[in-house]
Amino acid sequence: IVAGWSAYPRQLDFVRFREIADKVGAYLFVDMAHFAGLVATGLHPSPVPHAHVVTSTTHKTLAGPRGGIILSNDAEIAKKLNSAVFPGQQGGPLEHVIAGKAVAFKIAASAEFKERQQRTLAGSRILAQRLTQADVAAKGISVLTGGTDVHLVLVDLRHSELDGQQAEDLLAKVEITVNRNSVPFDPRPPMTTSGLRIGTPALATRGFSEEAFAEVAEIIAQTLIAGAEGNTGVLPELKARILELAAAHPLYPNLKKIGE
Repeated sequence: IVAGWSAYPRQLDFVRFREIADKVGAYLFVDMAHFAGLVATGLHPSPVPHAHVVTSTTHKTLAGPRGGIILSNDAEIAKKLNSAVFPGQQGGPLEHVIAGKAVAFKIAASAEFKERQQRTLAGSRILAQRLTQADVAAKGISVLTGGTDVHLVLVDLRHSELDGQQAEDLLAKVEITVNRNSVPFDPRPPMTTSGLRIGTPALATRGFSEEAFAEVAEIIAQTLIAGAEGNTGVLPELKARILELAAAHPLYPNLKKIGE
């Protein structure tokens, strides 16, 4: 039995998953790539005590290097996993990536990292709240499940004039990067979709406060409303607001431009 997700705004009941697995004599495999950073800080239920095998990337909410981890509490399964990785699948190990993972795990145990994850959750809730307001709903735009418990929001465009591709392209014009995403019972083709997946970890890593997240949420809402109305004349002003936010939260605040 496989559990986990990449575009689901709620938590999974791992205890219940394990009960079902035990009842039918199955193994439970959980991929926590998207929410591992929340698990590490106690802000999301951990699948590790319940699943036979847990996998994760290390570069999403864990904010480490590109790579992955495989965990198991079962010694026999762990032995098979080790053999499957090496010599089964892996050649030379990438020592610099292993070192990067070690640093990421240490950072994940810090109070600073937990505070960042708390802002990540706060930001996604602020975004979900704004995108459920009456002016957005009037354009056929809503939030799947009515909110979020995690680091992402899934916007539902099934009843909107905008499709996922159009909404993604509109937000790109104001310098906001999101991705179109299918939603349950999506009537549109998979390359078009009727949804948007919007995550907050990158902005939290840049130091965005709840006030800054509220501004981002407002700009996203106004962009989608403008797109649904065909009023693209407001996009330059919205883009300017985003550029102002980005300038106030530089990616590398300690670095100076060459020549300065």
